[in-house]
Amino acid sequence: MALFSLLIAIMVERLKLLPKTWQLESLLALYTKLFFGSKQLKSELMMAIALLLPMLAIQITTWAVQGMFWGGLSLLLWVGVSILCFSHQRQRIAFKRYMQAACRGDAQACYHFAEELDRNRSVDAVSEGDLGAKVGQSVAWINYRFYGAVALYLIFFGPAGAILYCTVRYYADESHQNSQELPIVDNVLMLLDWLPSRIFSFGYVLSGQFTQAFNCWRKLGFSLNTSARDIISQVAMAAEATPETSAKPICVQSTLAFLQLSKRNFILLLTTLSLLTIFGVVT
Repeated sequence: MALFSLLIAIMVERLKLLPKTWQLESLLALYTKLFFGSKQLKSELMMAIALLLPMLAIQITTWAVQGMFWGGLSLLLWVGVSILCFSHQRQRIAFKRYMQAACRGDAQACYHFAEELDRNRSVDAVSEGDLGAKVGQSVAWINYRFYGAVALYLIFFGPAGAILYCTVRYYADESHQNSQELPIVDNVLMLLDWLPSRIFSFGYVLSGQFTQAFNCWRKLGFSLNTSARDIISQVAMAAEATPETSAKPICVQSTLAFLQLSKRNFILLLTTLSLLTIFGVVT
């Protein structure tokens, strides 16, 4: 079910079939508004309940529909949760607008859309020529956060695991973007990201320049203090050769190179999942 759910979710996300009101971020915003207030989430207990409640609801539903209609309801649940977790049109639209601005040479718009792409961290580009590489690193990181990590949690922990990761990530983003200090969220997300980021970054080792990327991964992968973003971005940089810069003010060659690397890595993940499904390791 994991492989079929992922393929359907990717297709729906690419075709933009899910309206904005049904995006997971919109549903979590409504969930927060209905059940919690900004003041309530200042409490560690209430924050923990807010993080766990969607996961518990999905897990109970999974148990309730198991075996019903020859497993058809379970399959629908897997597919529905996968579609919700993989639909991130805001990031896709921001990246498309960045590329359009780069092609017409609008540097100011490029900086703006680069910030929109990843609102949690400013684009620390020293020049317009460096902007493409920085955005490329952001692309690798976003590909992990919104696709790779979600896929890994779905494969190993089912719909409840994917919902848990997405819920924690949502509140972490809200905390940073709105300058709210939400308790325990960052620590929980750091724990949830530790192992998946190392698994996914190893995919960059296999998808790019093996020797350089493996040396980088070996140094960072076993470090308890290396953040998920650092290991993803640095291993991606080591795995992809820096292309020659173009004559345009904003060079998109490095951005596209990181994008292609991320696509190869995700295809590797799907291929591995297919083999595990064939041999009965995952269902």
